[in-house]
Amino acid sequence: MVQVNVRKDEDLDRVLRKFKSKLRREGVIDELKKREYYEKPSQQRRKREEKAKRKEVRRRTQDQW
Repeated sequence: MVQVNVRKDEDLDRVLRKFKSKLRREGVIDELKKREYYEKPSQQRRKREEKAKRKEVRRRTQDQW
């Protein structure tokens, strides 16, 4: 459970921004997006493999510099 301490006379926009950033850091938003729709295990595996390929390509191009 994500909690944000609110100080006296603190602006609501600032508190909301703190809350959203904590959610992002905790990974709640990513988890919510992941569970938004069902993804077959084969699709999950394909996604992971494509992500690994992109990461490898980026790593290789950085090594060249």
